[in-house]
Amino acid sequence: MNTLTTIPVTNLAFAFIPIVTVTAVLWRWSSQGKTLAYATARMIIQLILIGYVLTFIFDTQHAGLVVGVLTLMLTTSSWIALRPLAHRTNTLYLKALCAIAIGGVTTLVIVTTGVLRLDPYFQPRIVIPIAGMIFSSAMNTVSLTAERLDSELGNAVPYNIARQHALEAALIPMVNTFFAVGLVSLPGMMTGQILSGVEPAVAVRYQIMVMCMTLGAAGLAAIVYVALMKGEKHVWT
Repeated sequence: MNTLTTIPVTNLAFAFIPIVTVTAVLWRWSSQGKTLAYATARMIIQLILIGYVLTFIFDTQHAGLVVGVLTLMLTTSSWIALRPLAHRTNTLYLKALCAIAIGGVTTLVIVTTGVLRLDPYFQPRIVIPIAGMIFSSAMNTVSLTAERLDSELGNAVPYNIARQHALEAALIPMVNTFFAVGLVSLPGMMTGQILSGVEPAVAVRYQIMVMCMTLGAAGLAAIVYVALMKGEKHVWT
């Protein structure tokens, strides 16, 4: 069975061909070209840096470091979640933080203690990657929820209807993924394990866990966010 080897930098450069093409077109057609170029550069720098940081954390095996990393992930994801809004306030940030923390941390605890039953519970090599998937899913859904809710309230739509529209729209990507998995796509966790030599039947179990935890965290976070926004008016114009 073939096993994965380190990708040479020269080979990795080919992966940038599609994204460079998209960036070039957007640069001419849309203002998003510069944003995508910046996001790509930031992605590369962040991943290179986190590679060294995670190596240190994995070797250290200290619960305090894991908690610190998770806290940083939560605070950063909450700020990024509000990026689509034209006006971001401290109050909105706290609501996004509460939403992602409640949805994300609850799901993380269930997965690590109930599904995986880690011993010790803070194993960084497992907890941090799983937390990253959970928090990023919650972040993206809260972002979509916040943008749609802000738009609906701005159009004087009653809160109950705005809440419904925001939740439905925010969960479209996740629900579509559930319909497509196994038929259209083999998601990241499963693909990574298969590429590393894990039997597909085993990889499937982990992927089911990932699908449940990402949608669960995303849905809970979105529900908490709209609940916290009850009674708010569109005052950010």
